Amino acid sequence: MSEKRKELQVAALCNGTVIDHIPTKEVFKVVSILGLDKISNPITIGCNLESKKMGKKGIIKITDRFFEEEEINKIAVIAPNIVLNVIRNYEVIEKKRVVLPNIIKDIVKCNNPKCITNNEPMPTRFDVIDSQDTTLKCYYCNLKIDKDDINLK
Repeated sequence: MSEKRKELQVAALCNGTVIDHIPTKEVFKVVSILGLDKISNPITIGCNLESKKMGKKGIIKITDRFFEEEEINKIAVIAPNIVLNVIRNYEVIEKKRVVLPNIIKDIVKCNNPKCITNNEPMPTRFDVIDSQDTTLKCYYCNLKIDKDDINLK
């Protein structure tokens, strides 16, 4: 019987943030949303990695970068239920599952061209009507937007 060797597929992080359990098709959207393509910090991106829970997953490790709540909410819109780990001195000091808030403010653009938010300088607001499938409803014009039709501001 052959012995399987287990190896870390992604190197350990001294200080920074690990975004784990990202659906593979959303990994590069998360990179874009967080503007990670525009920063100089070392970043490790893993995609299509094996996962017992998900089958395949993505992971992003960002050295010396920590995120504000607003940034985390942007991630939740396209990839709810990911796990965010804050690392200091190679140890996880905070671990939390990112969940979609009940109200999304000024993150998503309304798809209705006649909506007041597309014609006046004002923040958008959406109520989450289905957090499992990420369905949103515009507070102002009542347009429902499904996950695949979400456009971020």
